[in-house]
Amino acid sequence: MPAKQPKKSVAPSMPLATAGEVVDYRDSWRIFKIMAEFVEGFQLLNSVKKEVTVLGSARLSSNSKYYEVARELGRLLAKGGFSTITGGGPGIMEAANRGAFEGGGESVGLNIQLPFEQRTNPYVKKSAAFHYFFTRKVMLTSPANASVFFPGGFGTLDEFFEVVDSMELGHMAESPVILVGKDFWMPLVNFVRQQSARGVDSIPESIIDKWHIVETAEEAYEFIKDTTDRPNTFVTYGNAPREGRADWQLFRIMAELVSGFEFLTKLEENVTVLGTKSILPGSTYYRAAEELGRLLAGQKLTVVTGGGPGVMEAANKGAFNAGGESIGINMRMEKGERVNQYVTKSIGFFFPFVRKLIITAPSKAFIFFPGGFGTLHQLFEILTLQETGKIASMPTLLYGKEFWEPLLDYIRSLYEDWKTISRSNQDLVQVVDRPEDALNFLK
Repeated sequence: MPAKQPKKSVAPSMPLATAGEVVDYRDSWRIFKIMAEFVEGFQLLNSVKKEVTVLGSARLSSNSKYYEVARELGRLLAKGGFSTITGGGPGIMEAANRGAFEGGGESVGLNIQLPFEQRTNPYVKKSAAFHYFFTRKVMLTSPANASVFFPGGFGTLDEFFEVVDSMELGHMAESPVILVGKDFWMPLVNFVRQQSARGVDSIPESIIDKWHIVETAEEAYEFIKDTTDRPNTFVTYGNAPREGRADWQLFRIMAELVSGFEFLTKLEENVTVLGTKSILPGSTYYRAAEELGRLLAGQKLTVVTGGGPGVMEAANKGAFNAGGESIGINMRMEKGERVNQYVTKSIGFFFPFVRKLIITAPSKAFIFFPGGFGTLHQLFEILTLQETGKIASMPTLLYGKEFWEPLLDYIRSLYEDWKTISRSNQDLVQVVDRPEDALNFLK
């Protein structure tokens, strides 16, 4: 009788070593917990109208001038018949909820359950708590008739870039985007304009020109007061919002999660490479991404990308030509999927938030090439998950010092000047200028 083969085991710490800890895709029962969060969120948001989402740092104290601005904005929104939605925690969130509460308006808090306690502030009238960041972000951003961003840390920047990315791609209806605090936001806006728009042509400048940078609650409210309540399209299907019944859309979300989790269980030792689709073959960054893909394949590491053109194609091409695994996790459009020819395995999604979950869940490391809103959103999402302890620290590399250095300066200012992140969190990212340097970090 042949000897019994030992079962292939997964170390208990494995989920904490990957971005998959946010959703342990090896535990299929987690899907039901995710869907329960969607149901609870939908039920809550169906009870409010004229939603305005206010986001900002939990670390800013009641002595901050921005606390008072957010409080006054909450009061103005209440008087105008708007519902104020925040993350439900302290700082800016408390201030906006407080103003709405004092003004007799609807005050909603969508809190996140963290390894360290984050209390719901006392000015919230209706609330829901979420374990998963991505379900909470869908609820915070998709129903908003306007989005107001105060100074904040990685979480605020993640939410900001998610909103503007979703609007650019047509996954979310256009609505006012208001940035409070010129000193805080102008360096970031300048980075996006100079580096992403003009430097690598990843976004049109006309989108940046639509953002409203203000200093006072009254200025912010001027851009909100005439907005009309639109039907809640909490999720998207295809390349544009659809107003189908939420319960039917929940089944579609669940189906995509099941397919995505099943796909992920077949992958091992993965590195995710992200960057703009606008990089052309033969360019410096294209050649670097291609060489990186080749080097990763040489180390028996699977290359995971968004499956499209530009940086994604280059990394897939390098891995493919070296005989390695080359994975594309892409969006499905109404006219079909866009997958480059160097992908050996692929999967597509209609729901952008499911795709973003799946593209990050299996990875041991992340390498970000120059890019636009989508690249920046995924960068700050990964940093937020590491900062909050939802995932363990892992190699998070920015390729190209010339492109990324202004953003690194901005991240340092979040600690040194604004105190919206801790000292240790400003060092979560490293910059490399050669594919070989990236590989050395991974080793």
